[in-house]
Amino acid sequence: MELRQLRYFVTLTEELHFGRAAEREHIVQSALSQQIQRLERELGVRLLDRSTHHVALTPAGAAFLVEARQILDRVGRAAQVARNAAAPVPTLRAGIIDAGYDTMPQILRELQRTHPGITIHQVEAATPEQYRQLADGRLDIAIGHASQAPAEVTSELIRLDPLGVLVPDEHPFAEADGVPVAALAGELLLLGEESQTPELNQLVFTLCRSAGFAPTLYEGTVQSSRAAADLVLQQRCVHCVPSSFRTSNRPGTTWRPLIEPATHYPWSLLWHQDNPSPHIAAVIDSARYLAGRLGWLEGVGPATAPVEGAPGTATSPADGPA
Repeated sequence: MELRQLRYFVTLTEELHFGRAAEREHIVQSALSQQIQRLERELGVRLLDRSTHHVALTPAGAAFLVEARQILDRVGRAAQVARNAAAPVPTLRAGIIDAGYDTMPQILRELQRTHPGITIHQVEAATPEQYRQLADGRLDIAIGHASQAPAEVTSELIRLDPLGVLVPDEHPFAEADGVPVAALAGELLLLGEESQTPELNQLVFTLCRSAGFAPTLYEGTVQSSRAAADLVLQQRCVHCVPSSFRTSNRPGTTWRPLIEPATHYPWSLLWHQDNPSPHIAAVIDSARYLAGRLGWLEGVGPATAPVEGAPGTATSPADGPA
């Protein structure tokens, strides 16, 4: 007994017409008839009553049909299981700057909600390192400032993140609604490690120069957002960071936005233009959804998008939609 005989039999019982059944199975009618007869001989029973214009199941045929359908269903499921096991598990390699910044983690959580079958590998790396890993194929998608990305890296602006300052609760800035940039002239300012956040550091320097002073920098360095928050908590410095800096909610510290001018740091999704990963579009869709729901790009349109280096701004033409 062959599987094709079972399939021919089931198709014939659905059509009750040899011509139509043969057409569905893409064989000639005589071949279909021969296979049904061979099946009946092997079973030793008549499965069908035939006449020139009529085909009907016998009682034996009706009983056999139930089992034949179950067999074909099981074979189909077995084939699908084998194909699923052989197929690679869909994975996405996503870069994040630091666990202390919440933009990419929020995007990836939304992606997991809408695409639970995707396995996400998060790779923590500074923006310059993410550029390198995108270029050599070790990352599928990353996040950062797009202005210094290699030519082969495509970007889409997804968040304009208000820039502010993290201070101890006892600091006078903690009582203010906003901190004028000029007020930073009298503070010891902690910046990120230059190899990790060069674009953010450059933005802070540009702001300070636009306010007429050079910032006084804390001489030490930190390798993580948590370590930076520790220094602030110890009242050793203030830290200039975007609002997405998670440890701005750390007990004992307060984050306040910079004003005069109000400034935003541009987060863009970054990916290699030749990357074939089908999941990049899903990440972009998740980011666009969150940007709309959370107002990440509110008030910014083609006519009002700011230009990097101008007072009160922090984006560049490269940060626009790709």
